[in-house]
Amino acid sequence: MKTRPTLLAAAIAALPLASFPLAALAADAGLDEVVVTAPRMSAPLTVVNDPKAPQQPVPASDGASFLKNIPGFTVIRKGGTDGDPVLRGLAGSRLNVLVDGAEFHGGCGMRMDPPTAYVFPESFDRVTVIKGPQTVRYGNGNLAGVVLFERQAPRFETTGARGHASLMAGSWGRLDGVADASFGSPRFYLRGTVTHSESDNYRDGDGSLVHSFYERRSQSIAGGWTPDENTRIELSAVRSEAQAAYADRSMDGSVFDREGYGLKLEKRALSALVRRVGLQYDHNYIDHVMDNYSLRAKPAAANYSWNNPDRKTDGLRIDGDLALGESTTVTLGLDRQENVHTVRQYNGPAPVAVGSRSRGRDFESTNTGLFAELTQVLGPASRLVGGLRHDRFSADRHNAATGMANGSTEERLNGGFLRYEHDLADRPVTAFVGLGHARRPVDHWEATTYNGLTAAGSVAPEKNTQLDAGLLWSGRDLAGSVSVFWSRIDDYLLTEVNPAAAGSCGSNPAKCRVHNVDATRHGLEADFAWRFAPAWTLRGSYALVRADNDTMDVPLAQTPADELRLGLSWRRDALEIGGVTRIVAGQDRVHLNHGSIVGQDLGPTGGFATLALNASYRFNRKVLLSGGIDNVFDRAYAEHISRAAAAVAGYDAPSIRVNEPGRFVWAKLTLTLD
Repeated sequence: MKTRPTLLAAAIAALPLASFPLAALAADAGLDEVVVTAPRMSAPLTVVNDPKAPQQPVPASDGASFLKNIPGFTVIRKGGTDGDPVLRGLAGSRLNVLVDGAEFHGGCGMRMDPPTAYVFPESFDRVTVIKGPQTVRYGNGNLAGVVLFERQAPRFETTGARGHASLMAGSWGRLDGVADASFGSPRFYLRGTVTHSESDNYRDGDGSLVHSFYERRSQSIAGGWTPDENTRIELSAVRSEAQAAYADRSMDGSVFDREGYGLKLEKRALSALVRRVGLQYDHNYIDHVMDNYSLRAKPAAANYSWNNPDRKTDGLRIDGDLALGESTTVTLGLDRQENVHTVRQYNGPAPVAVGSRSRGRDFESTNTGLFAELTQVLGPASRLVGGLRHDRFSADRHNAATGMANGSTEERLNGGFLRYEHDLADRPVTAFVGLGHARRPVDHWEATTYNGLTAAGSVAPEKNTQLDAGLLWSGRDLAGSVSVFWSRIDDYLLTEVNPAAAGSCGSNPAKCRVHNVDATRHGLEADFAWRFAPAWTLRGSYALVRADNDTMDVPLAQTPADELRLGLSWRRDALEIGGVTRIVAGQDRVHLNHGSIVGQDLGPTGGFATLALNASYRFNRKVLLSGGIDNVFDRAYAEHISRAAAAVAGYDAPSIRVNEPGRFVWAKLTLTLD
């Protein structure tokens, strides 16, 4: 049996001093964190984070739990791993996730495997979040924003090697390991990465055992040819596999297999006009099996049941950066994505092999997009950034059992944004204001699981028009940001589940449905880091969202509660000690049994507060030891946006929601070789 830990905490810090072999390193650290607990906005609506640095809450095993630290994000818990990330109350296909430049989606009709489920964060070099419809470069439909898990190509001036490795152990049998090594010369490089993460079932703050164990592993390799400093050709391949127990449903994920390969071509400095051209092709195949007997005791009265969806995604992207003048740059590009989803399933009195049943295709789609994004320098302190995008989307849906057509869609989707940025004179402050518009078609889950297309064109694409504004400031002892947004979503795709209806979503049209409503949203995020004494730093963040379903005159479902994080850290030479408290308000603005593809409102929730502590010691530039305690007071609580808990034989009676883990203790050793 196994567990997972994800907690709650966030906001804390670090700062430098001097003396010890670490003095020079500390002197350059500024307001950077050693144990990252509160990533700050680094550019207008952009947060960049280092996934190789120790994190608190406990270092993440998947992409969603890594994002939970960033103001504006929450995660929908389903068990020990593979939660769904939510940004400003929007999730699913409203939040584009690209993994090393490739966009792909999971196979499960009930979101067991969002794309972040196939991410081990520490195997990447950088994680970038762009909030709101404020870019057009990264695919269609980014109403909430874009998340980029990125690897950087290693460059070698001489023949040599470099590497990164870590080992983390924690409560409930948690064990994570990663090894990332590169070897190369000025003409070539080879990079390989292996990861492993596992955990037993965790216990919540009441001591109740939660069905939540998991095991995940991955291997990737990339080889590149760099005949000169401006040219790169790279081939890559990745494979991952996992299994995970779920506390929110009657089945577990016994297979999560991903296979992928890709090709990247890049040429820089072709001419004074053409600064860069690039081409990227990616293929990803997801094979997923869920069943009610492999990872749990099957209920005696139930049949053996399994479901085996898969998804094949092929993506192509061609883009280039042009310098139209000393003050004008533009990125032009084309991207195309093709998806094919099939499924096979079984329900009977005796177990049968998954391969004994034939597959039926239930979904296929194609999206082709053209985009242009421009930066115009208006003066020494002002910039104008904008973009336009046009997509052609088509999808066909079928009954997987009979092969009969079950609706088709063809849409022309336009989007764009315009943002003005201004640096204040004689102050390290940037002000910005931006207006964006994005459109999103009905996705696979809305149309298939929630019976959104019982007839062609029964629901319209979403249309989000959003205004964002804010300030960023960055000084040696004080840095922070504040941003506000107002959003109008026409034809918001709202899901509804009828608990009284028999069966499940996807099998009974009376059970679940999706329909259009109009919605208005607004909110803010703020963060700061203040070094108020030579060895002390105070950090904090605050996030708030208000949302209304204007059509039905009720609150918009799945809106997160207000959240405040405050952290304090002390750092001298190689040692850092810190703590962070997370305070979450109650939420009574709910719309019962309504929501999105990731879940529906279960009712009001009360507020809660948690405390986390951490410490780190850097022996030298190569060796870092860190550790921490999350949920110090062993608080029993659940996030407002959470899945409903399910009864699992052999486990404690569940609460309404899937409770978060109780007290969790962890330690991590990180090695960096260069």
